[in-house]
Amino acid sequence: MVNINGTLYQDFEANIPTNNRGLAYGDSVFETIKFNNNKPVFWEAHYFRLMASMRILRMEIPMHFTPEFLENEIVNLVQSLPNNAISYRVKITVYRDSEGFYTPTSNNVSYIISAQELSSDLYEINKGHYEIELFKDYLISPNLLSTLKTNNKAVNVVGSIFAKENNYNNCLLLNTDKSIIEALNGNIFLIKGNTVKTPPLDDGCLKGIVREKLIEIISKSPDFELSESSISPFELQKADELFITNVIQGIVPITKFRKKEFSAEICSKLLVLLNTKLRLD
Repeated sequence: MVNINGTLYQDFEANIPTNNRGLAYGDSVFETIKFNNNKPVFWEAHYFRLMASMRILRMEIPMHFTPEFLENEIVNLVQSLPNNAISYRVKITVYRDSEGFYTPTSNNVSYIISAQELSSDLYEINKGHYEIELFKDYLISPNLLSTLKTNNKAVNVVGSIFAKENNYNNCLLLNTDKSIIEALNGNIFLIKGNTVKTPPLDDGCLKGIVREKLIEIISKSPDFELSESSISPFELQKADELFITNVIQGIVPITKFRKKEFSAEICSKLLVLLNTKLRLD
């Protein structure tokens, strides 16, 4: 089932016009949300990020686009699904609903909400092999647009193909200053001693929801010191641990980068704290 502007459709019935601006120009933003216990997790953070992204792209935010309205739209979709799963991956896509070429004829919006079943409501640590490499074919220009979740994800797509062709589980992206900003599907964290380091938003990384929650956790913990600062590729092989974060998987430990192998001891501890925050949300 798919929710298009408040109407539920079977997948095979859902369609969008060929001049859809999200399809034609990437003129859309989206949120990927974990849905547990009949509610979207970290919903307030997702909602405000979506509204901020729409404002940055100069979309008209409808008066009825309240947190309660959009949450209800998600719940209605999930409740219409035939299977009662433990958890769901929900995606909200908001696109400018108008004609025109690069210049739209209006800034009004439409939305699509879809959902897929997940196997677990809590985050689980990945204990398998997880190898990464740098993706250096294209560099990210750090600016406000690079921190948003838009349909302009060509670098992530090409990078994912590169990773698959070379048997890597993931790749790290670099900005035009040659600093590491993120993975193909999430934010990057580096641990050295008791310092947990992640790139600042000014470097061009995605303003990730789990990134935000982990920063809150680490900042309040007496066991760690948080550093939001640029990460050089040379730092990777000196790190004790590396991990990737996103809202669906939580924390994904990296086990290998080139000749360096990493443990996941602190990653596992942070995952416990993140799951606690997940339960309390």
